[in-house]
Amino acid sequence: MRSQKRKSKKWLKITGILLLVLVIGAGVYSYSVYKSLKTAVNTMHQPIERKQSEKRTEPVTLEEKDPFSVLLLGVDQRPGDTGRSDTIIVLTVNPNNNSIKMLSIPRDTRTEIVGKGKEDKINHAYAFGGIPMAMDTVENFLDIPIDYYMEVNMEGFKDIVNAVGGVKVQNDLDFSYDGFHFEKGELTLNGEKALAYSRMRKEDPRGDFGRQTRQRQIIQGVISKGASLSTLTNYSDIFTALGKNVKTNLTFDQMVDIQKNYKQAGQNIEQMQIKETGTTIDKIYYGLVSAEEKQRIQNELKTQLELNLQASN
Repeated sequence: MRSQKRKSKKWLKITGILLLVLVIGAGVYSYSVYKSLKTAVNTMHQPIERKQSEKRTEPVTLEEKDPFSVLLLGVDQRPGDTGRSDTIIVLTVNPNNNSIKMLSIPRDTRTEIVGKGKEDKINHAYAFGGIPMAMDTVENFLDIPIDYYMEVNMEGFKDIVNAVGGVKVQNDLDFSYDGFHFEKGELTLNGEKALAYSRMRKEDPRGDFGRQTRQRQIIQGVISKGASLSTLTNYSDIFTALGKNVKTNLTFDQMVDIQKNYKQAGQNIEQMQIKETGTTIDKIYYGLVSAEEKQRIQNELKTQLELNLQASN
């Protein structure tokens, strides 16, 4: 069970980034591509009932190039089980400084679950109240508006990786993991191998830093393939895989606006990390975020979204 969660966790970043790059950076190169993309997005489109965020005075207008945020949730769903969002990432996109900031929120982070009136692990919000409660809880935790969401079914992600034809990485450490051997030098990895490549940590003398480096290599490899969509012959497979495994409240027209107005932002992706202290409360493990660390993260995201830094929970 834990192994599956760890496997799924590494791929949400890649799926979300791939989808955004296809929208932001690739554009539409022919009627055939346009039609395939529109079909996939219509399949993915799942609107939700949620009030306008109190953290915005006016709704986001993509036509006017307003900075916006997207909540990416990697969900491991099983028959008869809603599942939990074991991977939580917030993307803030700003066309004025041409950048995307990507914040990973650890699943064990202790915070208020909006709508439940209690503190719990942040990933429980999805299990309690689905997408709306997850958006409200993350919004409250970060003190920024969450404008859109993307929910990824992690079981089907390998199809997406394989659909782009695999990824190339420059490996600087000879190691074996999960039944695969990775030699030093340039490697071409399919979905399964890329997953194993990005998971290994204990054999790396750099520990988690080394693992994060490999994850960024995988992400950049997928971005490279996505950004050269016009040269791909299997774009239909890519869109089909996305349509089957991704849900979002973004409409096709909104994605067209993003492609038109936010194209350069997709070329500059900066990763952010939250510093936490692990603790046990009533025999349950949690990650605690200090007030100073939370303020630091909130201020950086508010600056990215061009919001008033004096706003508070």
